[in-house]
Amino acid sequence: MRRIALSVLMLCLAAIAVGVNAASIYAGQSRAAAVCAQCHGVRTPSADAPFPLLAGRDAAYLQSALKQYRDKTRKSEIMNAIAGSLSDEDIANVTLYYSRLKP
Repeated sequence: MRRIALSVLMLCLAAIAVGVNAASIYAGQSRAAAVCAQCHGVRTPSADAPFPLLAGRDAAYLQSALKQYRDKTRKSEIMNAIAGSLSDEDIANVTLYYSRLKP
């Protein structure tokens, strides 16, 4: 009985840990509004801006691109500076948010 209770407790703790580390669409929305939306917009790009629309893009692609910009293996002065301020958690949240939007 004690072994079963311990197993259940371990499963609960694992589920809590996964939930804490999971990307948050709400945190992504907030960070995107503060960092990304000025150039990329939310559902439409900013007027007269040459920046690509991010809404509906594949999350894995966006995450890879942002990490490359942050690590400066993908070159863009603007994006290298902006992505340089993002943590892995910020990147996960922002990419989740944009990937869930309908363009």
